[in-house]
Amino acid sequence: MHVLTPHPTTGSTPVDRIEVEIERLGEIGLRLRYQAFGDLSRLRAPDFENHGRTDGLWRSTCFEAFVKPEGDKGYLECNFAGLQWATYRFTDYREGMVEAAVEPWMIEGGVDWLSVEIDPGRFARPDLPAPAWRIGLSAVIEDIGGGISYWALAHPPGKPDFHHPDSFALTLPPPEPA
Repeated sequence: MHVLTPHPTTGSTPVDRIEVEIERLGEIGLRLRYQAFGDLSRLRAPDFENHGRTDGLWRSTCFEAFVKPEGDKGYLECNFAGLQWATYRFTDYREGMVEAAVEPWMIEGGVDWLSVEIDPGRFARPDLPAPAWRIGLSAVIEDIGGGISYWALAHPPGKPDFHHPDSFALTLPPPEPA
């Protein structure tokens, strides 16, 4: 279990704790389960009416994962809100952003939780063994008054920045050989 913490500049927020379970599924899969705790009646809940790829999810309540193969500059950004999602590939820190051809296998959730299975390994080099992954786990929480708080495993100095290399605070080892 990994606990996200609010950015040091965070004021009042309806959420007082976010926990994330993460599991590697074989060589290329990843299972994430986010759980938020607090006064969820004050939370601006994600849209559960629509589903599929949707840009701009980070502007309101959403859960995020950033995945980078160990030793690589490029990384994948995954955003999840309700049943909507978006994935982007970057060639380096905030450079070369394009939509990634990575879709969740499964996504389900409620006001205070989200569970997703996704295939981030698809963007790594298929001619090499599966690498260890550097992971950044984060969340954007919006309250019903429009206030935004930023949560992560690790926050770099300065303003909130989930793309910063210091935010990739978790290492998942390569899968065990079969």
